[in-house]
Amino acid sequence: MGRGRQKAKHTKIARELKYDTYSVNYAALERELGHADENDYVDKWADEHEETYEDEKA
Repeated sequence: MGRGRQKAKHTKIARELKYDTYSVNYAALERELGHADENDYVDKWADEHEETYEDEKA
C-alpha cells in the first residue's frame, strides 16, 4: 500500500534532478580536488631518498 507514496517521492526527486539547473563553482571544485600548477609541484618523497645518481656516475 505504501508503494504509491514511495513512487511519487522518487518521481519528484527524478524531476528535480532532470529539470533544475545547478550552478557549479568551478574555482572551489578545483581547490577541493587539489589542482596544482606546474610551478607548485612538491616532491613529497624527496626527503626519504638520497640522490644516488651522481654517486653512481662517478
